[in-house]
Amino acid sequence: MARIIGGIASSHTPTIGFALDARKQADPVWAPIFEGYRPVQAWLAEQRPDVLLLIFNDHVTSFFFDHYPQFALGIGESYAVADEGGGPRDLPPVRGHAALSHHIAAALVADEFDLSYFQDKPLDHGCFSPLSMLWPHEPSWPGAIVPLQVGVLQFPIPRARRCYRLGLRLRKAIHSFPGDLTVALVATGGLSHQVHGERCGFNNVEWDHRFLELIEHDPERLAAMTHAEYATLGGLEGAEVIMWLVMRGALSPRVTKRHQSYYLPSMTGIATAIYEDQEPTPAPDPEYLAHIHEQLAGIERLGGTYPFTLARSVKGYRLNKTLHSLTDPERRAHFRANPEGFFQQAALTAQEADLVRRLDWRGMIHYGVSFFMLEKLGAVVGVSNLHIYAAMRGQTLEAFQRTRNAPGALYSVAGTDAASRGGWTVATSAGGGAEAVAAPT
Repeated sequence: MARIIGGIASSHTPTIGFALDARKQADPVWAPIFEGYRPVQAWLAEQRPDVLLLIFNDHVTSFFFDHYPQFALGIGESYAVADEGGGPRDLPPVRGHAALSHHIAAALVADEFDLSYFQDKPLDHGCFSPLSMLWPHEPSWPGAIVPLQVGVLQFPIPRARRCYRLGLRLRKAIHSFPGDLTVALVATGGLSHQVHGERCGFNNVEWDHRFLELIEHDPERLAAMTHAEYATLGGLEGAEVIMWLVMRGALSPRVTKRHQSYYLPSMTGIATAIYEDQEPTPAPDPEYLAHIHEQLAGIERLGGTYPFTLARSVKGYRLNKTLHSLTDPERRAHFRANPEGFFQQAALTAQEADLVRRLDWRGMIHYGVSFFMLEKLGAVVGVSNLHIYAAMRGQTLEAFQRTRNAPGALYSVAGTDAASRGGWTVATSAGGGAEAVAAPT
């Protein structure tokens, strides 16, 4: 089973990453930042956790207001550094622990705590500013992360108690993971600051120290506070410290504080802390594991059925993304004019390109492609949905049509391109393929 060894709290102001990249260790103005992180670095070097579950907020870098989730869990295998306007920092991508992410997702959804999921998104200073101080990273990082992004910049945002309850559920989810892992939780953000409006530059040192006391001894008090109370005491942007409650909820009620630091150089109160868990890891709970997987229990007995799970999503991501790009007219035109160049530009593997080249509909489903990407590909190459359905069943179109109530009905997704196809001209074989990827004239 996985074991939680403790929690780390850290501000995530870009000041931290700037100090590191500019090598300000000896500068008396910046030196206290490095001093605050040295005990945390030593603790991590001693404990050597396999995974850091890192709780942060994106600063409208990878998550924009066209789709701004409350809780978004990273499910991928790697996370790069985002470009926030001045070019990305010179840091290597950090590995994700996809298996733990997928287990956490299943557990939280089973407990009716629904999430968004993301992959193929770079992460900004909310993640990498503290992470680059916590772990050595040349030439690579010593472990993996599970990133949990909390949307705290567009109101309404999650309540403080919602964050605390998420932490309580995370504790059960992590402890039920059927693998030998050590996990440390890292809560980022704050402390007091405000970066907009006439109140810009607000700080409250007294509140910062009070908050540090409460997060250790009385998180329930913090969970009961409103966003307006947090903003009054610590600035509106300082209200992001509700993310610390996710970490605190995932720890035992009684913790031992191994380290704490605080420094206010400019705009943000910068703090670090280490809290060690004081409860033993619980014994495996078969009933809880069954609860996590209850909704898909027995699905493997349905022959020819492939739920689009997070694992399949990660495995087939590149090919799904490539086929999804066909919703762009310019990408469609490139595909139709030069399929091989299209495959090369998309960096498809030889297997992936071959599946598309042969229009192997069944093979793409087996590989991890969502049917709704096949539907888009079919619309581009002039293959009806019924051709695809027949191929997946290993039948000719005519044989499949005889199983339908309206045997003569052929259709695809509607759109302005459909009228120019001139009919369904690509023949589908019983083996699951079609004659070519070229579009009909």
